[in-house]
Amino acid sequence: MTPRVKICGLKTEAALDVALSAGADFVGFVLYPKSPRNVSVAEAGALVRAARAKDVGAKTVTLLVDPDDALVDRVASEIAPDFLQLHGHESPERVAELRDRSGLSIIKAVPVATSDDVDAAFGYLAPGRADILMFDAKPPPDPAALPGGNGLAFDWHILEGARAPFALAGGLTPENVATAIALTGAAIIDVSSGVESRPGEKDPARIRRFLQAAKAAKQS
Repeated sequence: MTPRVKICGLKTEAALDVALSAGADFVGFVLYPKSPRNVSVAEAGALVRAARAKDVGAKTVTLLVDPDDALVDRVASEIAPDFLQLHGHESPERVAELRDRSGLSIIKAVPVATSDDVDAAFGYLAPGRADILMFDAKPPPDPAALPGGNGLAFDWHILEGARAPFALAGGLTPENVATAIALTGAAIIDVSSGVESRPGEKDPARIRRFLQAAKAAKQS
């Protein structure tokens, strides 16, 4: 089975067009001021509308980090993405609250370093909580580090025996994505920094190469 691919951190319609034309299944827009990929609510709304106008079936995702209710309300009403991606320290209970409040499907990103981290994360998939669980690398111990998009990978072997379909993020590139898919069997692959020429600037050639490599890869 071919994994689905999410290109995250898109900031321009030109980069969005490349991702969609190359076959992205999900396109993501970051609302986190500390990120070099940050866009405003208005900019994200325009990109979501542009993606839907292409009518290629790609799902739209707005990434938030520990959002308050007011921001979630704005995202739901002004952007109306297909998914909220929660990339902070949201508890399973908070995930359920935001799912109910927004009426949107939820992707919950969880930083992992050990198999125990992986096992504990599946609590987010209880009914009424997250729809998709994403495993990402733990950020470095730097207070200025981003919660994701740091270009760091983790030991993919800790995902062996994972109990349900999941998404994989963290340090993925056109060069290693096929290996990651073969080893983990991830149902969804998420990339941001791995298809950039510098932080926040997407590289069209790397986006195309990543999607080509991911779509041709064999799951375990």
